[in-house]
Amino acid sequence: MSDSPFRLEEFTLRAEEEPKVDTIIPVEETLEPEEIDVQKAVVEELAAEKIELEAHANNLSSSLKSLQDELDNSKSQLVSLNSRVLELEKQLEEKAILLEKAEQTLAETKIALNNAEKTISEREEEFYDKQSRNPNALALLDRDVDLPDRFPGETRDHVLEVIKEARDKAEQEGRLRLAQVLEGVLVSNEPNGTLEQKREELRKLFVENMNIVNGTVIDKLTELNISYKQGEEYLTAEDIKKRSY
Repeated sequence: MSDSPFRLEEFTLRAEEEPKVDTIIPVEETLEPEEIDVQKAVVEELAAEKIELEAHANNLSSSLKSLQDELDNSKSQLVSLNSRVLELEKQLEEKAILLEKAEQTLAETKIALNNAEKTISEREEEFYDKQSRNPNALALLDRDVDLPDRFPGETRDHVLEVIKEARDKAEQEGRLRLAQVLEGVLVSNEPNGTLEQKREELRKLFVENMNIVNGTVIDKLTELNISYKQGEEYLTAEDIKKRSY
């Protein structure tokens, strides 16, 4: 304890030096009912907009996912298509090689065919030239040169056919010597088969046209220089075959 005596002046001075603290009492703001309603309306409107924005955002997110899926699917299809394109290009190259080989083969075949046709033509020309110079050279016997063959060896084939029929008849009648002589001729002179071939072509022509002498048949007969009429009357198919070969 201090032994100093209490001084009133000193206490008063200290009290004056201490700062004063102002006590602020907040005053609660009071709102009018109209203002409260406006605030509620604003809050509700903002809440509705928020819900709408969230829904829109969800829709956009769903659309984005759908587009992403479509994009992924398109990429997958593109990869598949690229693979198919490469496969088709490979097949195309292979077919191009085959086509080139086929064209080469065709060209070679045409050359061979032309050569063959040339050879056949040369042979036919040789036959007909020989027949025109010496018609009987292609016949078994001498004949009338004013009646030219329709094809090389026609007369010869007809004569051999007649000899064969005569030989068969001679054998049936027991005429041994005649049959032997005729057989000797046949053995030494074989037919070339052209006559029978021509007959078969004519038979086939009539079969295909039901044995009717129509325009197609007439055109072919005209080409073969075969008559299909006797005077003004048309011949039957059977008559034409008998009269021609």
